Amino acid sequence: MLDIKDISKAYEIIKPIIKHTPLEKSKTFSKLTKENVYLKLENLQTTGSFKIRGAYNKIYNLTEKEKKCGVVCASAGNHAQGVAYASTLLNVKSTVFMPIYTPPVKIIATKSYGAKVILEGKTYDDAYLAAKEYAKKNSMMLIHAFNDEYVIAGQGTIGIEVFEDLKNIDAIVVPIGGGGLISGIALALKTLKPKVKVFGVEAEGAQSMKQSLEKKKLIPLKSTDTIADGIAVKTPGDLTFSLAKKFVDEVVTVNDEEISNALYLMLQRTKLIVEPAGATSLAAILSKKVSLPGKNIVALLSGGNINLSLLTQIIERGMMKNNLLVKISIIANDKPKILRDILTILSNLGGNVQSISHDRGTTSVPVGYVKIIITLQTLGSKQINIIKQAFDQKNLKYQIMH
Repeated sequence: MLDIKDISKAYEIIKPIIKHTPLEKSKTFSKLTKENVYLKLENLQTTGSFKIRGAYNKIYNLTEKEKKCGVVCASAGNHAQGVAYASTLLNVKSTVFMPIYTPPVKIIATKSYGAKVILEGKTYDDAYLAAKEYAKKNSMMLIHAFNDEYVIAGQGTIGIEVFEDLKNIDAIVVPIGGGGLISGIALALKTLKPKVKVFGVEAEGAQSMKQSLEKKKLIPLKSTDTIADGIAVKTPGDLTFSLAKKFVDEVVTVNDEEISNALYLMLQRTKLIVEPAGATSLAAILSKKVSLPGKNIVALLSGGNINLSLLTQIIERGMMKNNLLVKISIIANDKPKILRDILTILSNLGGNVQSISHDRGTTSVPVGYVKIIITLQTLGSKQINIIKQAFDQKNLKYQIMH
């Protein structure tokens, strides 16, 4: 079993190549939750996530013979980038297997760090099986994403950093995929400060560690379904499971809507870009899944490598939810100047039109009419109500789309 000496040794090895990422108190989230919420910004880490810590520690500790043969790994993205970058720094050849639905930004980044990328399977577990076979066939070293003592020790260095920066920490909330991150951090913090509470958080559609802990044995999921692709793992490792059993106080889950809301609020209030997996910790705090009023609680933001198309969708949904963006569907007589008249109303009331589309060809639109869908930015619900009143006065048939 690992101990704090392994994590301390890992810290000395990786210190020269990683960032001691900031631990910042958030006034906004502290006020919202009535807790002292601190954000550990691993989204600002080299390669955009915590994964470089474990990957570098593992590859550094390989024998010279193993290094010459090269390394292989499987990853949904962040471990891939950590392995690729660490391998390049240590002059080791790397091959990375990634699921076919991996966001393009992660594939491009992994290649840019020097790895050969092979897309295989629909999930991390599928890619892992392919990587395992490839490593065996080519006599290369397989670098597991989480079920490895050196990897766990590397991730655990975050616990040392957090304790250095916040001696009076009461609790930490950590995202869980395979469990390498939380098991390392929990071991470090529970050793340095035994009374600290360690909470794990999984996506509702990928709660393999939670179910395994409840059943007291490893429970493989049949499938995963979540926007948090970075933690969509079907089965924890036996090493991470045994450490979690010993050191983790509780595991909670958050749904995709709660994750999306946390991402939007971070963008709006803290100006931070965080990927869905990395936002689950804050989502758990904001949704009161973890609630410790008055206590010093750290939300670990584990990564920032988000799919840009998903980010666009989250921003738009967040703006609509907060009445800063609205879509209005209008059924009107298909005659000249009707669009001009509608836009004049919106312009006079200060609506900032973002896009316009027309539909005449569906059966839901009466003959001689047109459906006009207008997307516009607003100043909030008060302005939307004023626009609705103006449309009512003009006897326009409209619907606010949600």
